[in-house]
Amino acid sequence: MSSRSFNFRFFSSCGFAAAVGMAVGFFLTASSAQAEDGLQAGQQNMASGNISGGGMAHMSGHMYMTTLRTPNAGDQQKADAIVAAAKEAMEPYRDYRKALADGYEIFLQNIPQPQYHFTKTEYARAAWTHFDPLKPTSLLYKKTADSGYTLVGAMYTDRVDANEDELNDRIPLSIARWHQHTNFCKAPAGQKAAYFGPDAKFGLLGSITTRESCEAEGGVFFPHIFGWMVHVYPYESDPKRIWSTDDDDQGHDNMDHSMMPGMKMN
Repeated sequence: MSSRSFNFRFFSSCGFAAAVGMAVGFFLTASSAQAEDGLQAGQQNMASGNISGGGMAHMSGHMYMTTLRTPNAGDQQKADAIVAAAKEAMEPYRDYRKALADGYEIFLQNIPQPQYHFTKTEYARAAWTHFDPLKPTSLLYKKTADSGYTLVGAMYTDRVDANEDELNDRIPLSIARWHQHTNFCKAPAGQKAAYFGPDAKFGLLGSITTRESCEAEGGVFFPHIFGWMVHVYPYESDPKRIWSTDDDDQGHDNMDHSMMPGMKMN
């Protein structure tokens, strides 16, 4: 089975994983009973505060982030052009209702999150084979006090088996750091509670990070879930925040570089 086919089948038939890893933000529509179970599990997870309050630093055993490369001539200009394109693509969607009307769907709308991903499945699929900075997979919004949404950024994606040279061709790795979510252990039947809490064993919050330990617990191991992701915030005035991945008070990617720079998972 190709990685591309695996990726789609994973979303379609094992959607519970997307719920446990909701902070990831990348998803495709899932309609199975397992997906419904996952949404319920995700709601419990968010209610426990494990994701909404703690960023992603606790997910270090389930992350791979690309290492910053030495800049090449033209990298900054290329990145700047992508930022300009992202801003152009986002501009019609300052009113979130326009995004909904154009086919973007809110991921886990009723669960409190630092930012919400409005994702267009059509663009996610197209990104497997072609990069178009005018068609980001997701638009990123922060919720407002009046239950509306303020547009803050966009997310680009690539297929799970893309290599880092391909990512660099899309957006220079001297400027942006892409990330993947890895080492997901699906809990066996009857053990969903072990997705949650400080002693979680399964999922993207769990202590299990190897196939051997997962199978020893009766789980099903997935080396990678979702695909490659990178966020961009074109409205930021500080260049360091445009491709932000650090924990900050702006609700960006909420990742801790000190725990995962260039971390590689098997």
